[in-house]
Amino acid sequence: MLFPLLRPALFALDAERAHEMTLKLLATVSRTGVARSEGPACLRTNVAGLDFANPLGLAAGVDKNGSAIDGFFALGFGSVEIGTLTPLPQAGNPKPRLFRLVEDQAVINRMGFNNGGIAAALPRAVAAKRRGVLGINVGANKDAPDRVADYAHGVAAAARVADYVTVNISSPNTPGLRDLQHGNELLDVLAAADEARRAPVERPRLFLKVAPDLDPSAIDFIARAAAAHHVDALIVSNTTISRPGLRSAHAGETGGLSGAPLASLARQRLADFRSATGGTMPLVSAGGIDSADEAYARICAGASLVQLYSALVFHGPGLAQRILRGLAKNLARDGFASVAEAVGTHAA
Repeated sequence: MLFPLLRPALFALDAERAHEMTLKLLATVSRTGVARSEGPACLRTNVAGLDFANPLGLAAGVDKNGSAIDGFFALGFGSVEIGTLTPLPQAGNPKPRLFRLVEDQAVINRMGFNNGGIAAALPRAVAAKRRGVLGINVGANKDAPDRVADYAHGVAAAARVADYVTVNISSPNTPGLRDLQHGNELLDVLAAADEARRAPVERPRLFLKVAPDLDPSAIDFIARAAAAHHVDALIVSNTTISRPGLRSAHAGETGGLSGAPLASLARQRLADFRSATGGTMPLVSAGGIDSADEAYARICAGASLVQLYSALVFHGPGLAQRILRGLAKNLARDGFASVAEAVGTHAA
């Protein structure tokens, strides 16, 4: 309720500074024991063997270091994905590196996996109250001599804590990282990740996050490779390097674009991966989701779960609850007793 009053002050600040202040506020709020509303029972769903109170998740990149896990769960998210975390701490790319595109309801970032390292974040994840499903997103250090080894290290470390671990090979802000989505590089990363996550007694699920900027042959190859290496779900998709009709002053900044302009491409990639996997692998849709109707459309198009990031910048923390209420109404309107019943009902 206070967000419309606070937004002008937040938007007067540098985007990264405003983001840091928001994380500190949420971390403080979580310590007050604020109750959360997960939504009605019809929103509960089981995906990849994990029980979610609702299908709405917080995307990686918002809380990289896991400093406000409980605060985000308090907003109502059924899952929170922290990271991207790398084996060693790294500062990321030079500032400024985060830009609001207000006229486009979009964000461009070139953060570069800035984080305090996975060893520093894991104790915070352990200490969190875990009011929902916790995902940990892992990546490779920019200067790593062996990126496959970095992924194996990250998955093995995160597997001791997370409900699922996401292998992020799709950020455009680490040079050469997206090359890991192709050929033997992808097969090597997935084989190492699959082996690394099997070490714990309670094996976590393995998710793979892909880019939206993929051609049909790459999509088919990723789908086959993911199935062969026991990936439990695909997150479709990360930010885009394309610039579809932007109007804002920061439109020319380099980095990954997220927010409303990504919606059309994200919808198309969801349909493409639904087709490539034959509907046999759970899909998590991210990119341009800013309302209950958009979240519901992604579910009907084949997404088992959806994730938010940039829309929170423009619509505030109350967006999560508005989406949950709207999802429940849409399910009831169309005669679905559960989210699972609606998944893929309008798939292309």
